[in-house]
Amino acid sequence: MLTTNIFPLETYFTCIYFKTNNLVNIKINSIFIKKIIFFFKWHSNLLYNQLVDLSLTDYLERKFRFELFYNLLSIKNNFRLKLSTTLVENNVVDSISNIYPNAGWYEREAWDMFGIYFNMHTDLRRILTDYGFKGHPLRKDFPMTGYIEVRYDAFLKRIIYVELNLTQEFRIFVLNNSWGNFNLGK
Repeated sequence: MLTTNIFPLETYFTCIYFKTNNLVNIKINSIFIKKIIFFFKWHSNLLYNQLVDLSLTDYLERKFRFELFYNLLSIKNNFRLKLSTTLVENNVVDSISNIYPNAGWYEREAWDMFGIYFNMHTDLRRILTDYGFKGHPLRKDFPMTGYIEVRYDAFLKRIIYVELNLTQEFRIFVLNNSWGNFNLGK
């Protein structure tokens, strides 16, 4: 059983594994993100004082569809830490922008591109798309053409928004052999 004097580790961590080049990967429970990141930043033996990156991956076929990554750096110890957690589609995550101020921009981008809501974020609004934009463009279920076409109209001398009318629905391709099974050796 993994325990410390502070808390039982299996409550917070689901998997810990080490890689080369001073990199540690830890899978954590999404409920405890803020507590764990606070611990890693301020513990005197760890001092992960820099948030390098926050990123997301969308796995459409999984129950826990999104995987959220926090990449931290300890300058004093020359170690990197990758914290990851899995999220369902409408999961709410605690914001860490009061621990790492640069997380505010990363969280806004995650909200804009993937639709992940960060609880207690002071300024959660779109950062890369228009305010009237529908959907979240980096999700796997977002249509490749989008919903609205933005173009310049020379006659009106301004930018106009035209709703797209597609002739086909989104296709799901099945990559099976349509010729059936056949044996070449007979």
